[in-house]
Amino acid sequence: MPLARLKHMLVRTLRGAGSRHGEVLPADTDPATLAPGAIVPFRCNLCGTFNRVPFARLAREIRSCAGCGSTVRFRAMAHLLITELLGRPAALPDLPRRKDLAGIGLSDDPCYARPLARKLAYTNTWFHRKPRLDIANAPTEWSGRFDFLLASDVFEHVVPPVATAFAHARRILKPGGVLVCTVPFSLDADTVEHFPELHDFRIVEEHGTWVLHNRTTDGRAQTFDHLVFHGGPGSTLEMRVFSLAGLEHAFAAAGFRRVRIGAEPYMPFGIVWPDPWSVPLVAYA
Repeated sequence: MPLARLKHMLVRTLRGAGSRHGEVLPADTDPATLAPGAIVPFRCNLCGTFNRVPFARLAREIRSCAGCGSTVRFRAMAHLLITELLGRPAALPDLPRRKDLAGIGLSDDPCYARPLARKLAYTNTWFHRKPRLDIANAPTEWSGRFDFLLASDVFEHVVPPVATAFAHARRILKPGGVLVCTVPFSLDADTVEHFPELHDFRIVEEHGTWVLHNRTTDGRAQTFDHLVFHGGPGSTLEMRVFSLAGLEHAFAAAGFRRVRIGAEPYMPFGIVWPDPWSVPLVAYA
């Protein structure tokens, strides 16, 4: 894109009371008009930092905010949530406190968990440490308690059957509540379960590689190698590769009214999804 055209597209927005001005792209900017090397100015909706990065750095897993280190995925989680709750986009630093809006996060990254906790009645939870939550076994007293649930790249690690986790996620939401989530998914016809008969299992290192040993409910021994971990061996074992069709079916079976793909770009916050897979989803209770 010619430099003159890019400059013409820039708009100036107030960073907040008493702060300096910063440049961002307009909300209606079409990412297809930007060259990979174009410098994109955006404001991080999590920490408020103004950034200027090459367009190619705005990717799902590349940390592109100089302030908090957020990625497109992390900024999109908060952007979709706030837009659903308030009906309009807003950066977290600009929001008044809304402690009437209650929600839970599943191992959320600190770059959006911390500002959300300051603004909303939000608690980040963990599977292996306090505050602990196993989404496949949520407390009965939490039924219908929360306005929202956030789960970014979590459900692909849940021990099968994953349908149980989706059902509990629906159960703890109020009518009209929302689940904002991401999982790596394909556009294939079906979800692929790596260990469909997982029951009594352990993961051990043997001869320099990680191996899963499983005993099924009917007593059969199984061994799996070539395991896929996200971020390192341990609880990050990939249990499945979702398909989009499989996800839509899982949400419907869990009782969600509908689900939508939240892949719309929002360039003022540096959010863009060049590929149609592994984008965020919003499910409505």
